[in-house]
Amino acid sequence: MASTEQGATMTFRIRKTVTADIGCLQAIERSADSAFETIPTLAWVASDGVQPEDLHHRLCEQGYSAVVVNEDDIPVGFINGEYTADALHILGVAVMRDCQGMGLGKMLMAGAIHHAREKQLAALTLTTFRNVPWNQPFYARLGFHVISDAEMPERLARLLDEEAAHGFARAGRCAMALRL
Repeated sequence: MASTEQGATMTFRIRKTVTADIGCLQAIERSADSAFETIPTLAWVASDGVQPEDLHHRLCEQGYSAVVVNEDDIPVGFINGEYTADALHILGVAVMRDCQGMGLGKMLMAGAIHHAREKQLAALTLTTFRNVPWNQPFYARLGFHVISDAEMPERLARLLDEEAAHGFARAGRCAMALRL
């Protein structure tokens, strides 16, 4: 359950993403990314693009994909990732802008953590912004730690390099892990 600004209580739940949900996931991501407009140096992220539908389809079939839905079973947020040898690598977490601040991102992450434990994976990993309040500090509160360059697995270093080539300042990004 979550409370809105007006004090009304709404019920949300997490479920596996189904094909019928995929059409709305890009709109959710665009809405979530609009929060970057509040950070002048990262405002461009709000219009930088979203995960393609074919990726969402692939993750539904071969990876991890879950949505948080409202009382009408309408998705208002999602999380997705892909499996590596021993981890679930989170590719995206997004919550509709008007539903942010209700604990839905935390619910999505808790679901992914539970799923990874059930699959007996060693960790969850992700890449994120260091100094964006709903990024690195948020994940740190959930128990994730920043991976130092000396401890960085090659696949995560490669991802950070790819992100830098896409325009994300390397110094402003980090890889994080939650050991299970």
